[in-house]
Amino acid sequence: MIEPLDLGTFPTPLEDAPRLAASLGLARLWIKRDDLIGAGGGGNKARKLRVTAAEALAAGARTLVTTGAPQSNHARATAAVAARLGLGCVLVLAGAGPAVERGNLLLDRLAGAEIVWAGDRPPGDVAAIEAATRPGAHLIPFGGSSPTSVHAYAECARELTARADFDRVVVAVGSGATMAGLVLGLGAGRVAGVDTGALPDPGAAVRALLPTDPGELRIDRERIGAGYATVTDEVRAALRLAARTEGLFLDPIYTGRAMAGLAATAGAGDRVVFLHTGGLPGLFGVDQPVR
Repeated sequence: MIEPLDLGTFPTPLEDAPRLAASLGLARLWIKRDDLIGAGGGGNKARKLRVTAAEALAAGARTLVTTGAPQSNHARATAAVAARLGLGCVLVLAGAGPAVERGNLLLDRLAGAEIVWAGDRPPGDVAAIEAATRPGAHLIPFGGSSPTSVHAYAECARELTARADFDRVVVAVGSGATMAGLVLGLGAGRVAGVDTGALPDPGAAVRALLPTDPGELRIDRERIGAGYATVTDEVRAALRLAARTEGLFLDPIYTGRAMAGLAATAGAGDRVVFLHTGGLPGLFGVDQPVR
């Protein structure tokens, strides 16, 4: 396997959250601060790019191409990492451009990424064409999720077991590699995923990224509401709870849903790690109030 790039300080912090633990009725709660990874605003996408961008450089890439939603954390992280490595960046985003660019989209532009709007076409198809027609272009998959990027979160699992004695890790599930890597490192029974609605079948996505059958996966699919880009009252409550007990800011699509899932399933005596996968810029890209 290619040596991962140095894109921040590792291991990332693991912080106690006693006031939030008490509010949820947990014996103990730790926050794994992958939001503090240094590259491009941090987050799980930055950790995965340690692997996927290293593969791109090894292949002689001059431009990174990837896809995402308009407020994609992965797109923002890819734009930032490309700038850090002196590479071009093309982001193929779903739909049409908004009248005002906010949140992650604003940061994409700030990092110098070229944005291609897919319109009615599948973003993956457009990205494949962009990668095939640009010399030196390297296509990074949706969400940065690939069988090799899974190892970035197997590394995270090792960081956790070296520092804490816990029952399970709670993590948002989007394109699948973050949960897959944790399952690879910890086993399926110690990883609780919370579906964000990014894919029709997140369990199938996680399984497809693993080298062997992991057994039964624990994925909570009850926090999606009306769809991926919506903010539910349950998520709003979770955002307020984390902010008002620990000064911990979450985003409304990924970590907010994951915290809502934790709140709904917390049991007395549980010792839990909550994986903060970043995404804070997305909080400033939603039209729906979260107060």
